[in-house]
Amino acid sequence: MITLTAINELMYDRFEVSKVLVIAPLRVAEDTWSRESEKWDHLRHLRISKILGTAEERIEALNADQADVYVINRENVVWLTEYLDKHRIRWPFDMVVIDELSSFKSNQAKRFKALRKVRPMIDRIVGLTGTPAANSLMDLWAELYLLDRGERLGSTLTSYRARYFRPAYGVGQIVYKWKPLPGALEEITRRIQDITISMQAADYLQLPDEIQSTISVELDDKSRRVYDTMERDCLIEVGEDEVSALDAAAVMSKLLQLANGFVYNEEHRALPFHGAKMDALDEILEAADSPVLIYYNFTADRDRILERYPDAVQLKSDQDIKAWNSGQVRILIAHPASAGYGLNLQDGGHIMVWYGLPWSLEQYQQATARLKRQGQRYPVMVYHILTAGTVDEQVERSLQSKNMTQSTLMDVLKERKRR
Repeated sequence: MITLTAINELMYDRFEVSKVLVIAPLRVAEDTWSRESEKWDHLRHLRISKILGTAEERIEALNADQADVYVINRENVVWLTEYLDKHRIRWPFDMVVIDELSSFKSNQAKRFKALRKVRPMIDRIVGLTGTPAANSLMDLWAELYLLDRGERLGSTLTSYRARYFRPAYGVGQIVYKWKPLPGALEEITRRIQDITISMQAADYLQLPDEIQSTISVELDDKSRRVYDTMERDCLIEVGEDEVSALDAAAVMSKLLQLANGFVYNEEHRALPFHGAKMDALDEILEAADSPVLIYYNFTADRDRILERYPDAVQLKSDQDIKAWNSGQVRILIAHPASAGYGLNLQDGGHIMVWYGLPWSLEQYQQATARLKRQGQRYPVMVYHILTAGTVDEQVERSLQSKNMTQSTLMDVLKERKRR
């Protein structure tokens, strides 16, 4: 709403912009921006065109001359730049808003390269994100480059890295992790503070409490032996199937699967392993006094939940969002990568279950914020179902560590604004 209000003022009061492009996650592009403009009296006159759907539908929406704001999903940014280039059409948008700027944190991603190419033709650009450095301060370079074309943090990632980081560990010339130099956080925030504002919702809004609970489940002796064998030997037998892992990443994935209660075989068929997490989920749902939102990691988890609870609804469309918020859905299941950004789900319930935690702090925080947001009337209950003595606990510790880095960044930026 704040951004749309600014667009409205720039367009109709100051006459400084004429055509605005909003880049957002798919479901946010489909639903949130148009719904927010319709919700507020002073924004209802804004004409919004959604560059979504098939190529023909996108072209038609792009050519809607009477629109003020054009909304496109981030996956189609490459298509947009290529289409305009192919037809020799000059970049038409004098203002661009990137909703979830952190989705452009990789300088190797095609979407970043596409936007970087047209960046000189954009007069005004705004980036919105609640997770600017979800993994580390390294995330900031690409995000800030799109805002100022390298003016503050350098024109290349290599120069940024050399100035503010040192290798934490690696093999030979290959560095796997970088560690900020002493004073790097302070210097980075000093350089970017003039174009950055950090606003934490709790400082401005009356938000509901968040009550976190960890539900720890135990493996039986047989399951524990199988899990330990995979961790040690990278090879196990489940029933008549032999399951192996070829490298460290594959081993970690198999261990997460086993912790959740299944494992994929070589044909990617899910083999049942244990039901401890499902039993814990049964207890949470039985005791729940309102609808429950469940986040899953693997499609096999989703399938098991849908099989156990036939009335559960998988979040796929705007209609699912409306049904949930109107109280028609008892159990809503979603993947944090697709449902964690910008969606308003606070009207449907206040109980959330993480059947398996993601490694990404960004996904975790964004997904949790779908219920904990303005308009929520009850304390938000967040359950983590973790299998004791497994990598589940390692993932939880990793999220806590990453959160310390990001919280520090946000707090320092906010403090500098007060000076």
